[in-house]
Amino acid sequence: MAILDSKGRLFGKFNILDIGAALVILLVICGIFLFPGTTGSVAQVGTTTKPIEVDLVVRGLKVRDIDRLSDQGFKKGGKTNLIIRNQPYGQIPIKSIEVLERKISVTQPDGSVKLIPDPRENVFSTDMLLTLAGKATVTDNGPVLGNSKVKIGIPFELEGFNYNFKGSVIDIRIEDK
Repeated sequence: MAILDSKGRLFGKFNILDIGAALVILLVICGIFLFPGTTGSVAQVGTTTKPIEVDLVVRGLKVRDIDRLSDQGFKKGGKTNLIIRNQPYGQIPIKSIEVLERKISVTQPDGSVKLIPDPRENVFSTDMLLTLAGKATVTDNGPVLGNSKVKIGIPFELEGFNYNFKGSVIDIRIEDK
Protein backbone atom coordinates (compact mmCIF):
# COMPACT_ATOMS: atom_id res chain seq x y z
CA MET A 1 0.00 0.00 0.00
CA ALA A 2 1.41 3.37 -1.06
CA ILE A 3 1.52 6.35 1.30
CA LEU A 4 0.22 8.68 -1.41
CA ASP A 5 -2.09 7.41 -4.17
CA SER A 6 -2.85 8.93 -7.60
CA LYS A 7 -5.76 11.06 -6.28
CA GLY A 8 -3.59 12.81 -3.65
CA ARG A 9 -4.91 10.84 -0.68
CA LEU A 10 -2.75 9.84 2.24
CA PHE A 11 -3.01 6.09 2.94
CA GLY A 12 -5.99 6.08 0.57
CA LYS A 13 -8.27 7.82 3.08
CA PHE A 14 -7.26 11.48 3.76
CA ASN A 15 -6.85 14.24 1.19
CA ILE A 16 -3.61 16.23 1.64
CA LEU A 17 -5.40 19.57 1.05
CA ASP A 18 -7.97 18.79 3.75
CA ILE A 19 -5.22 17.91 6.23
CA GLY A 20 -3.39 21.16 5.41
CA ALA A 21 -6.55 23.24 5.89
CA ALA A 22 -7.30 21.52 9.22
CA LEU A 23 -3.74 22.22 10.45
CA VAL A 24 -4.01 25.91 9.52
CA ILE A 25 -7.34 26.25 11.36
CA LEU A 26 -5.91 24.45 14.41
CA LEU A 27 -2.83 26.72 14.48
CA VAL A 28 -5.00 29.86 14.24
CA ILE A 29 -7.21 28.73 17.12
CA CYS A 30 -4.16 27.88 19.24
CA GLY A 31 -2.62 31.25 18.41
CA ILE A 32 -5.75 33.14 19.47
CA PHE A 33 -6.18 31.37 22.82
CA LEU A 34 -2.56 30.69 23.81
CA PHE A 35 -1.01 33.96 22.63
CA PRO A 36 -3.74 36.64 22.88
CA GLY A 37 -1.32 39.57 22.57
CA THR A 38 -1.56 42.81 24.51
CA THR A 39 -4.77 43.63 26.34
CA GLY A 40 -6.29 47.04 26.91
CA SER A 41 -6.13 50.10 24.73
CA VAL A 42 -3.01 52.04 23.91
CA ALA A 43 -4.41 55.09 25.74
CA GLN A 44 -4.24 53.24 29.07
CA VAL A 45 -0.53 52.50 28.93
CA GLY A 46 1.40 54.64 31.42
CA THR A 47 -1.63 56.50 32.80
CA THR A 48 -2.57 57.43 36.34
CA THR A 49 -5.82 58.44 37.98
CA LYS A 50 -5.73 61.78 39.79
CA PRO A 51 -8.32 64.13 41.25
CA ILE A 52 -9.09 67.12 39.04
CA GLU A 53 -11.16 70.28 39.25
CA VAL A 54 -12.86 71.72 36.18
CA ASP A 55 -14.14 75.30 36.06
CA LEU A 56 -17.13 75.98 33.81
CA VAL A 57 -18.69 79.26 32.82
CA VAL A 58 -22.40 79.31 32.05
CA ARG A 59 -23.53 82.45 30.24
CA GLY A 60 -27.11 83.59 29.84
CA LEU A 61 -28.85 80.71 31.61
CA LYS A 62 -32.57 81.32 31.28
CA VAL A 63 -34.06 80.55 34.68
CA ARG A 64 -36.71 82.28 36.78
CA ASP A 65 -35.13 81.58 40.17
CA ILE A 66 -31.61 80.13 40.47
CA ASP A 67 -32.30 79.12 44.09
CA ARG A 68 -35.02 76.67 42.99
CA LEU A 69 -32.35 74.56 41.28
CA SER A 70 -30.77 73.90 44.67
CA ASP A 71 -33.95 72.16 45.80
CA GLN A 72 -33.22 69.45 43.21
CA GLY A 73 -29.58 68.89 44.20
CA PHE A 74 -27.91 71.58 42.10
CA LYS A 75 -25.95 73.13 44.95
CA LYS A 76 -22.50 73.16 46.48
CA GLY A 77 -21.76 69.65 47.70
CA GLY A 78 -24.47 68.14 45.49
CA LYS A 79 -24.03 65.98 42.42
CA THR A 80 -25.06 66.47 38.83
CA ASN A 81 -25.10 64.25 35.75
CA LEU A 82 -22.37 65.18 33.29
CA ILE A 83 -22.46 64.73 29.52
CA ILE A 84 -19.24 65.38 27.56
CA ARG A 85 -19.47 65.57 23.75
CA ASN A 86 -22.85 63.80 23.81
CA GLN A 87 -21.36 60.91 25.84
CA PRO A 88 -22.80 60.42 29.35
CA TYR A 89 -20.08 60.39 31.99
CA GLY A 90 -22.13 59.81 35.12
CA GLN A 91 -22.52 61.82 38.29
CA ILE A 92 -19.88 64.31 39.38
CA PRO A 93 -19.75 66.42 42.56
CA ILE A 94 -20.29 70.18 42.44
CA LYS A 95 -17.53 71.86 44.44
CA SER A 96 -18.73 75.46 44.12
CA ILE A 97 -21.31 77.65 42.40
CA GLU A 98 -20.78 81.39 42.00
CA VAL A 99 -23.43 83.60 40.39
CA LEU A 100 -21.59 86.27 38.41
CA GLU A 101 -22.72 89.86 38.38
CA ARG A 102 -23.42 91.11 34.88
CA LYS A 103 -21.31 94.08 33.85
CA ILE A 104 -21.20 96.35 30.83
CA SER A 105 -18.40 98.41 29.31
CA VAL A 106 -18.94 102.16 29.39
CA THR A 107 -16.73 104.55 27.46
CA GLN A 108 -15.59 107.50 29.53
CA PRO A 109 -15.19 111.09 28.20
CA ASP A 110 -11.39 110.75 28.30
CA GLY A 111 -11.54 107.66 26.01
CA SER A 112 -10.96 105.03 28.68
CA VAL A 113 -13.36 102.15 29.31
CA LYS A 114 -14.90 101.39 32.68
CA LEU A 115 -16.84 98.28 33.76
CA ILE A 116 -20.01 99.00 35.72
CA PRO A 117 -22.85 96.74 36.92
CA ASP A 118 -25.50 96.24 34.24
CA PRO A 119 -28.43 98.55 35.11
CA ARG A 120 -30.90 96.64 32.91
CA GLU A 121 -33.54 94.58 34.71
CA ASN A 122 -33.05 91.16 33.14
CA VAL A 123 -34.10 88.77 35.88
CA PHE A 124 -34.35 85.73 33.61
CA SER A 125 -30.71 85.57 32.55
CA THR A 126 -27.98 84.31 34.87
CA ASP A 127 -24.23 83.88 34.48
CA MET A 128 -22.46 81.35 36.71
CA LEU A 129 -19.01 80.02 37.44
CA LEU A 130 -19.10 76.35 38.46
CA THR A 131 -16.33 74.14 39.81
CA LEU A 132 -16.75 70.38 39.36
CA ALA A 133 -14.49 67.86 41.09
CA GLY A 134 -13.77 64.33 39.95
CA LYS A 135 -11.18 61.69 39.20
CA ALA A 136 -9.65 61.61 35.74
CA THR A 137 -7.20 59.40 33.96
CA VAL A 138 -4.18 61.56 33.17
CA THR A 139 -2.47 60.69 29.88
CA ASP A 140 0.31 62.37 27.90
CA ASN A 141 -2.42 64.29 26.02
CA GLY A 142 -4.18 65.55 29.15
CA PRO A 143 -6.93 64.37 31.52
CA VAL A 144 -9.67 61.99 30.37
CA LEU A 145 -13.09 61.70 32.06
CA GLY A 146 -14.81 58.51 30.98
CA ASN A 147 -13.72 58.18 27.36
CA SER A 148 -13.61 61.91 26.61
CA LYS A 149 -10.59 64.18 26.75
CA VAL A 150 -11.11 67.27 28.88
CA LYS A 151 -9.75 70.42 27.27
CA ILE A 152 -10.37 74.13 27.75
CA GLY A 153 -13.20 75.25 25.47
CA ILE A 154 -15.17 72.00 25.19
CA PRO A 155 -18.82 72.14 26.25
CA PHE A 156 -20.01 70.24 29.31
CA GLU A 157 -23.72 69.51 29.57
CA LEU A 158 -25.18 69.35 33.08
CA GLU A 159 -28.42 67.49 33.62
CA GLY A 160 -30.66 66.89 36.61
CA PHE A 161 -34.26 66.38 37.57
CA ASN A 162 -35.49 69.75 36.31
CA TYR A 163 -32.53 71.31 34.50
CA ASN A 164 -30.35 70.72 31.46
CA PHE A 165 -27.85 73.33 30.30
CA LYS A 166 -24.39 73.70 28.81
CA GLY A 167 -21.29 75.39 30.10
CA SER A 168 -17.84 75.83 28.62
CA VAL A 169 -14.61 74.65 30.30
CA ILE A 170 -12.39 77.60 31.18
CA ASP A 171 -9.84 75.97 33.52
CA ILE A 172 -8.60 72.51 34.49
CA ARG A 173 -6.55 71.83 37.60
CA ILE A 174 -4.90 68.45 38.22
CA GLU A 175 -4.20 67.92 41.89
CA ASP A 176 -0.91 66.25 42.80
CA LYS A 177 -1.16 64.20 45.96
